[in-house]
Amino acid sequence: MGVQIPAADRLRPTAFDQVAGQQHLVGEKGILRRLSESGRFGSMIFFGPPGTGKTTCASIIAQRSGMELRRLNATTASLSDVKAIAAETEGLLGQNGILLYLDEIQYFNKKQQQSMLEYIEDGRITLIASTTENPYYYIYDALLSRCSVFEFRPVSPEDVFCHLQRICETLCPSGAAEEALRYVAASCGGDVRRSLTMLECAASVAEGQVTEELVRSITPSVMAGSFDRDGDVHYDLLSALQKSIRGSDPDAAVFYLARLLEGGDLISPCRRLMVIASEDVGAAYPMAAVITRACVESARELGLPEARIPLANAAVMLATAPKSNTAYVALDAAAADVRAGLGREIPHHLRSPKFAGYIYPHDCPGRWVEQQYLPEDLKKRRYYQFGDNKTEQAAAAYWEKVKKKR
Repeated sequence: MGVQIPAADRLRPTAFDQVAGQQHLVGEKGILRRLSESGRFGSMIFFGPPGTGKTTCASIIAQRSGMELRRLNATTASLSDVKAIAAETEGLLGQNGILLYLDEIQYFNKKQQQSMLEYIEDGRITLIASTTENPYYYIYDALLSRCSVFEFRPVSPEDVFCHLQRICETLCPSGAAEEALRYVAASCGGDVRRSLTMLECAASVAEGQVTEELVRSITPSVMAGSFDRDGDVHYDLLSALQKSIRGSDPDAAVFYLARLLEGGDLISPCRRLMVIASEDVGAAYPMAAVITRACVESARELGLPEARIPLANAAVMLATAPKSNTAYVALDAAAADVRAGLGREIPHHLRSPKFAGYIYPHDCPGRWVEQQYLPEDLKKRRYYQFGDNKTEQAAAAYWEKVKKKR
């Protein structure tokens, strides 16, 4: 049996009009299309999820520019591989040079990335680097400043469906039902490569037309989602979950929770929900932390898929609860004074062994007596301010009443 080339490579588009999605880049007014038409190509960085057209667009640009295309993957390549490609340019004098497509550039360390600068600056190599991570975190400034950055977005189900329709005759000689193509498009998570793999697999075992039932039979009931648990998209989902709850949007909260759980991740949302209970709900509803902890313990004991039920309860409860960050804002303000070296000397009446001058509040009316607790240099500091929610306002009214009596 000969080498079988994956469908994504066999059927790779050769023109921008054939690329699925990415209209902001390759559409009629897309920036990559305009750059291509102008004939002016500089080094570029493509970032975005897998299967969104980064390699395809690099190939089209290389073809239009007349440059020789070379490909490397930073997970396996070394700087010597880059130098070997640079050495090829000696035989290309007077020609258009080499376009190097370097996939997963985030796996090159700082020295490896910076060592490419000389080849880019003297024009021997035009670099197109791709990454699934945020380039502003993973690519060093010296290289980043010499490249234009373009974002590739997950491809919509409708765009994936249209792309599958275009290549269906080639990939599925016996045809495929529209419902099957739409199911593949909806299940691939915006990853065109994944959609082609799914359809190719179905076509290889189909007895006649590819049906939705056949595609479902070879598709996991829980798709892995479009994020790596150690990658930026994963942390973006956790961030979106917290910001949705902080913004009191239960619909968005359960959506991002579902994205995380559908990706098979249980631990991260559990931890983030417990943080949210104290950071964003806090003193406005102190029982939120207790309830969230109970839901998290239940989820961990149950495991997926049942764990989604208590976690959904926690997410909705937190999203619809009143919000307050007064406690941790107060702590941050106090920590700033600690780091500044203030308040080193504790008041004498709070120090052991004699506690001379200390008054025991429980012996006083209202269980309160006015005395100094902060160090002398901080005695007028006010770190905590009561929030405007019902719980904290009730506490404020209570203490105002007690202190007035004294």
